[in-house]
Amino acid sequence: MAHTFTTIRVHVVFSTQGRKPLLLPDMQPRVWDYLGGIGKKHEIPIHEIGGTENHVHILLSLPPTVTLSKAVQTLKAFSSKWLNETGVMKTGRFAWQEGYSAFSVSQSNTGAVVNYIRGQLEHHGKHSFEDELRSLLIKHGVEFDEEYVLG
Repeated sequence: MAHTFTTIRVHVVFSTQGRKPLLLPDMQPRVWDYLGGIGKKHEIPIHEIGGTENHVHILLSLPPTVTLSKAVQTLKAFSSKWLNETGVMKTGRFAWQEGYSAFSVSQSNTGAVVNYIRGQLEHHGKHSFEDELRSLLIKHGVEFDEEYVLG
């Protein structure tokens, strides 16, 4: 695709299955780094990764040959496999939620989204994941069923 020029940035959010607090603070840097490595290996540029014990935010760029669903599936599948096979998980099996949320990000708003992702720890001192997700969905005009916001 030599004559194809795109810039498609997406803020992706997904949680652990059942919103369980499985991503402990001491393991988060390793998980975020591994997710970044998956992106690099699969030519999905990752701009920022962050989150808390029960969810992750990823700002990525979609190459013209990769669909959003394929990018998210790749990130989730390889990271959960790694978490379950390497002993990073101290107890039980790890799984991500079935779905995800994704929001388009303009070039001019990229810095604000990066800062938002970097501020997750502070943000979640005041707001639950459910409140945050609800707010993002409303802000971006996404219709949703409250049942799925609650997990």
